[in-house]
Amino acid sequence: MGAVDSPKKQSYYYPPSPRAAAFKFKLKMAALVLLTNLLTLYLFSSAGPSRFDLGLGRLSLPIAWDANSSLVAHLDTTRAQVAATHSRLADLHRQLASSNSLVEALLVELARSGGRPQDGLSIGPANGDNLPDELKLAVGPHKLPLGYSPRMGSDMVHPPVGVACLRFKEELAQYMSYDVGGECPVDDVFAQRLLLKGCEPLPRRRCHPKSPANYVEPTPFPQSLWTPPHDSSIVWDAYTCKSYKCLVDRNKQPGYFDCKDCFDLAGREKHRWMYDNGILDYGIDQVLATRPRGTVRIGLDIGGGSGTFAARMRERNVTIVTTTMNLDGPFNSFIASRGLISMHMSVSQRLPFFENTLDIVHSMHVLSNWIPDTMLEFTLYDIYRVLRPGGLFWLDHFFCEGPQLNGTYMPMIGRVGFKRLRWNAGRKVDRGPQKNEWYFSALLEKPMT
Repeated sequence: MGAVDSPKKQSYYYPPSPRAAAFKFKLKMAALVLLTNLLTLYLFSSAGPSRFDLGLGRLSLPIAWDANSSLVAHLDTTRAQVAATHSRLADLHRQLASSNSLVEALLVELARSGGRPQDGLSIGPANGDNLPDELKLAVGPHKLPLGYSPRMGSDMVHPPVGVACLRFKEELAQYMSYDVGGECPVDDVFAQRLLLKGCEPLPRRRCHPKSPANYVEPTPFPQSLWTPPHDSSIVWDAYTCKSYKCLVDRNKQPGYFDCKDCFDLAGREKHRWMYDNGILDYGIDQVLATRPRGTVRIGLDIGGGSGTFAARMRERNVTIVTTTMNLDGPFNSFIASRGLISMHMSVSQRLPFFENTLDIVHSMHVLSNWIPDTMLEFTLYDIYRVLRPGGLFWLDHFFCEGPQLNGTYMPMIGRVGFKRLRWNAGRKVDRGPQKNEWYFSALLEKPMT
């Protein structure tokens, strides 16, 4: 399906891509340098300096040379200055020759590119003609109706999309193919896969998501924190299970499921973070006790599963935003049904909070050694950025291999600048001690100064 309801002609505005702009800028600078060199050579060439010679060699004075010795001395000085000027002009000629060589090298480089910028990420008239109009509208820049905005420093606005989106143009075109004003395709799995590839955030769409059939009102708060929602609260098309009972029963089935017991609110979820064993399992009350009473008010749980950490914090008057993915389960919908705030975003995305604002950031299992080291370090710095001075970073059951613990992650956390309040490590032996697998938990503080 294409965006058949969109107008045939749209007023697109396609500014040159950054590489195209750089190419044009280089070309203009090369032309400017060449013109400047030609003008300078004309003024200071062998014929040019005579203009500044003042005709001293042809000067005929109506007085005798010996009649005024001071004038002769002055003329001798002037001639010496002219000679020095000739010397400086020779140096200038050499500098101009060097400049010309640089310009020639620049032109050779531009010629190698065929006079065209090699920009594989741009969508414009040249390389975007085969893309749906709806995609062009969604990701293309748009002129501001009121013209130039001093606050933005521009007269146009670019809808934000992930930089990797334009590396997957076919998938992006498929995602943006729908009937404008109609019902969106049920493509949750496809869209999430695109998101996990780095196309985050996805472009906006002008269609309506499918609504659940026979929708019923949610359970009132605070009972909703521990009451499974009604099956009619979500659309099940994207998931293997078609009911919450099926999700709860996963815990009894063999095989791997992401957070397989998270939907069983009467099971292990009921007891998470309620007790502190002094080793890897920290208790919420013990963590909150490290701060003055009432100063932990707002925070973030990265990869928070079904939202139980946020539920326990909500019972203590702490508001937690939970980020999670829908990996074959309606995690975001489940969190929302509990009366909590969920955000459908991956661990790769920059945290959508201003700096020095959050009291606490928590993450359990998600931040682990599956993340590339450089990417993980950027993530830790981002967590440091959003925490206020004195804010807490609760790193809960970080998985790694033995050599990585002291060789990689302890130095990395030290580089970021957190202060340790608690640090515990323990062997993970469920797959055998020969694996040398470890967990560590840490309670870290952003320094006050």
